[in-house]
Amino acid sequence: MIKVVVTGAAGRMGREIIRLVLATPGLALHGAVERPGPAVGQDAAALAALPPCGVLVVDALEKALPGAGVVVDFTHFEASAGHAERCAAAGVPIVIGATGFTAEARGRVAAAARHVPALLSPNMSVGVNVLFELVRQAAAVLGDAYDVEIVELHHKKKKDAPSGTAVRLAEVAAEALGRDATRDLTFARQGMVGERPPREIGVQTVRGGDIVGEHTVYFCGEGERLELTHRAAAREQFARGAVRAAAWLPGKAPGLYDMADVLGFGKKGAARP
Repeated sequence: MIKVVVTGAAGRMGREIIRLVLATPGLALHGAVERPGPAVGQDAAALAALPPCGVLVVDALEKALPGAGVVVDFTHFEASAGHAERCAAAGVPIVIGATGFTAEARGRVAAAARHVPALLSPNMSVGVNVLFELVRQAAAVLGDAYDVEIVELHHKKKKDAPSGTAVRLAEVAAEALGRDATRDLTFARQGMVGERPPREIGVQTVRGGDIVGEHTVYFCGEGERLELTHRAAAREQFARGAVRAAAWLPGKAPGLYDMADVLGFGKKGAARP
């Protein structure tokens, strides 16, 4: 039985993860963490609109770590980096689904991963991670004869732009094409920008309404166009992927993993951007 601690327990993703952990054989809800506020002290299952389970929400990760088998974190990248450091000190694996990471915060997670297995993914959806692999294969086969453009759509309350998923899609394409993700990605166009540079990978952002998430990668060639699209209809699939990762990660060697490792696409333990 893997004992799971959920951070951000009162949030939409936290509540969904709690529901899935309680419903998944082999997993047990061990702890729930939320920042100081009205959720602290409440039963975690009750927060998720389920019968009480006896696990009360606490206001600091340290209080929930003793005896834990894995932490699932969907908070904010700064909080996630701190949680990774606390997990490293306690010897507890951590699954992180937060987005918007700065290089500094990502470096802190990578440093923690030298001591415990840590899984960091901009999108926990199984379908999206299959999309990453399809984009990698398509870019490698199509090569420089096709221009790559990425368009992502999300709800109007999303704070970061472009999405971490869109950035990762661009990085995957750049890796497969031998391009530099720090120089060849373009996130905005306005005015007389001139002819499209041949190595450019464009990433465009749309925000509106209640769109859960949609990502399309266009491979635009002469006389034809290939489109690879993933559409999310509900947030549950992100939680399902995170719970799948939580069941997979305990027992692995220290290292920085992602969902490609969980699904068998990646080289296990390999650090990724």
